[in-house]
Amino acid sequence: MNMRVEARMVAVPGGRVTLSDRRTRRSWPVDLAPFRLAATPVTQEWYAEVTGGRPGTARGDRLPVEGVSWWDAVRFCDALSVGEGLTPVYGAHDDVTAVEPDPAADGYRLPTEAEWEHACRAGTTGARYGSLDEIAWHRGNSGERLHEVGGRLPNAWGLYDMLGNVWEWCWDVYDAEVYGSYRVLRGGGWFDERWSCRASVRRRSHPTFRIDDVGFRVARSAPR
Repeated sequence: MNMRVEARMVAVPGGRVTLSDRRTRRSWPVDLAPFRLAATPVTQEWYAEVTGGRPGTARGDRLPVEGVSWWDAVRFCDALSVGEGLTPVYGAHDDVTAVEPDPAADGYRLPTEAEWEHACRAGTTGARYGSLDEIAWHRGNSGERLHEVGGRLPNAWGLYDMLGNVWEWCWDVYDAEVYGSYRVLRGGGWFDERWSCRASVRRRSHPTFRIDDVGFRVARSAPR
């Protein structure tokens, strides 16, 4: 794989995805416009180039960046946008409740969880877009450690590591009435059992939370 494939943005077609929550036994459809999504999670090399920092404990340019909070991911998106001469989607804020995306901005952002699941499924309807051992690093095959991005097979739309390796922050609030500002995580990670590495699985955490199996990938809205 090319050293900078993680910076390649894949065109994801619009469509409809049905989200579901196991805790509440609720499901709901979401219609999506076309958008673009990074081929892999953000790597340590890419994160360092944009921010100057290397968070987390594992070291390796091609490893997904981990130990990053939702806040860190949002700030990375804006810094990347500024660096490429694009309009930041979020702007600088110190209060999570004050962060609102600018729909007119052409910069980088986090995917919504509906976009994430739609992109993960890539037109499939099952729990996964392929055989888990072939597409994902999980507890059963990871040796309980991170792996370089792109080491497993991509889905039909050319997206790598949508399942396994690191959980990925999404834009959405999980359930404001019950969990306040907690944000959605998707995809499963290198320490998760097979059950958690499925397209529909939702996890939540506080936007300041950092741990060694959580990273993110970036999205951009399609040009109008």
